[in-house]
Amino acid sequence: MTIKASEAHNLKDDELLERLRQAKEEHFGLRFQHATGELENTSGLGAAKRDIARLLTVAKERGIDVEKELKASDG
Repeated sequence: MTIKASEAHNLKDDELLERLRQAKEEHFGLRFQHATGELENTSGLGAAKRDIARLLTVAKERGIDVEKELKASDG
C-alpha cells in the first residue's frame, strides 16, 4: 500500500482512519503469513509498519483519538 507523508496529510479524517484500518489489516496478514512460513519477501512487514506510523502521526497531529474512532466504527 505504501503511503507518502504528503499523501497522508492530504487525506480527510474519515479517509485517514480508513487507510489506517487497511494498513493494520495488511500488517496483520503479513505477520500471519510470516509466522506460517508463507511470506517470502519480508520487506512488506517494515513498509506496513511505516505506513501505520505515518498515519498515526498525522492523526495525532490532528488530535484524533484513533483507538476510540476505530472502535466506534467497528461496532
